[in-house]
Amino acid sequence: MAKGGRLTQRDIARIAGVSQATVSLVLNDAKAAAGRIPDETRERVQKAIRETGYVADPIARRMAKGLNRILGVFTYEPAFPSAQADFFAPFLFGIEETAQALGYDLLLLTGAPANRGKRKIFHENNRLRLADGCVILGREFDRAELKRLVAGDYPFVAVGRRDPIGGPTGAPVPYVGADYVAATAEMVRRARARGHTKLAYVGPSKGAESSVDRWAGFASAIEGAELALHIPEVGGKALPMLEAIRASGATVVFFTEMADAVIVDAAARSQNLAVPGDLSIVVLGSHLRPMQSGTRFTTFSVPREEMARRATQMLCERIEAGSAGDQLVLPCEPVEGDTLGAIHRSDRLDP
Repeated sequence: MAKGGRLTQRDIARIAGVSQATVSLVLNDAKAAAGRIPDETRERVQKAIRETGYVADPIARRMAKGLNRILGVFTYEPAFPSAQADFFAPFLFGIEETAQALGYDLLLLTGAPANRGKRKIFHENNRLRLADGCVILGREFDRAELKRLVAGDYPFVAVGRRDPIGGPTGAPVPYVGADYVAATAEMVRRARARGHTKLAYVGPSKGAESSVDRWAGFASAIEGAELALHIPEVGGKALPMLEAIRASGATVVFFTEMADAVIVDAAARSQNLAVPGDLSIVVLGSHLRPMQSGTRFTTFSVPREEMARRATQMLCERIEAGSAGDQLVLPCEPVEGDTLGAIHRSDRLDP
């Protein structure tokens, strides 16, 4: 086996018990192989390819002269749960619309069964080879699988910014992402323009690239103000979060998760606190529906459909023209909402 565990044409020849030239002929010219190689021999080669998942290697991409005109779609999280419907649905709309326009069908790849652990692109029943390439979604990718994809020749494009493999100077990952850095910095500037100098942040500063980017945008725009409170965990209980925010003296709180903003907003109103009069709330990109709360949160919109469209276009270019792919970041649009206001007059006095 080749260095790094990557299968080569020689490995397939050894497994199938044939010459490397025979493997090359089967992979590169199916019609010629049908006339020159016995059916039993061709089947041994094809069986070795199926069982080893050889699809990621360069020659495998040229197995047939044409394309299947099928695009794979893989998500590291379930695409259709009710809780995340608003997150994934726009991506799927954009992928479907573009695939149809470009003459491709879609194959939804579910990965390993749920009772066997995390979803995997590369598992024993890998069906990637049925698709000419794959659009990959998810808040966090499996870095080992991403490394394998980048090292191989299988065309793919990630939705969402992804760090290079092996560090800042490593192998780039083709992706279409959203500019969370600029969008978050703009939200902070808007809060500062309304007089807020003590800020709270609820959300991680590490982990997935989207979390890192939001924190980077927040940190870049906070100069001259005070980070009164940082709660790195999401999904906490409403009252403890609200109590911590109020105790810190923060007059505006930035949430990375809409669900957290919703429950803190409800808790504040239940205690007769005015939002935004007593406490302003900003959501750093709306992920989920605001659970019928009726509150129009100040946030920014993530161009999910456009991200998906551009990612699908990029994938088709990789498939048809053999392009290396690119790293594309799209802007997010501010959404005014009703939860960011001028600092409360009584809060302007420094005790």
